[in-house]
Amino acid sequence: MIAYETRKKLQDIIRGSLLQGQRDHCTTIRNLLIESFGTSSTVKSEFQSRAILKEKQAQFLRSYAEKNGLWLPSLPEGSQYLTRGGEAQIYLASDALDVIKINDAIYYATWEEYFNSVTIHNLLFPNTAYSVMGFTEISNGLHIVVQQPFVEGKQAELEHIEEFLTFNGFANIKRQDYYNKEFGLLLEDMHDENVIAKGDLLFFIDTVFYVMMQ
Repeated sequence: MIAYETRKKLQDIIRGSLLQGQRDHCTTIRNLLIESFGTSSTVKSEFQSRAILKEKQAQFLRSYAEKNGLWLPSLPEGSQYLTRGGEAQIYLASDALDVIKINDAIYYATWEEYFNSVTIHNLLFPNTAYSVMGFTEISNGLHIVVQQPFVEGKQAELEHIEEFLTFNGFANIKRQDYYNKEFGLLLEDMHDENVIAKGDLLFFIDTVFYVMMQ
């Protein structure tokens, strides 16, 4: 079950409140986006109409990164290309302890949605938490560079993923998509490649959360 303190923080994210007492880059940038652009729930039908807002947020993030030492002209030396997922290019860090993901937030209507998703992931799955390394520019636009612990194991069984998520209040609504009615959270595409099994533990390495209208 989701712990009490985690539930409180989830409620703050869902309400669009600023998160206090955390100084990591992800939380800081989320708070800045909300202060500068406001907040709203996800409405899938409005994805295209929010493109202008997303580009304004991208310009804001470029400026923020340049002023705060978060602009990356290249990846850290020694990074080794592994694969490409639906939204990210994935590299193994030189120490082989972390993976580096370059993400263009293509699954999200706005950059605020992306940072809400990552913040929620870090709350619910701290053993695979993302940390922001910085931002970079690739031909098709702004990309964020994040780092995540590298987990070796096997692909989780779909029934084990469903069991875990059901225990934590997420109901399977179609295919591998789950919805938490209490928080109004949609978690998409929880197929076996996005969850690693290691012994009796599940490691969620790739999640896409949306704060839906309730």
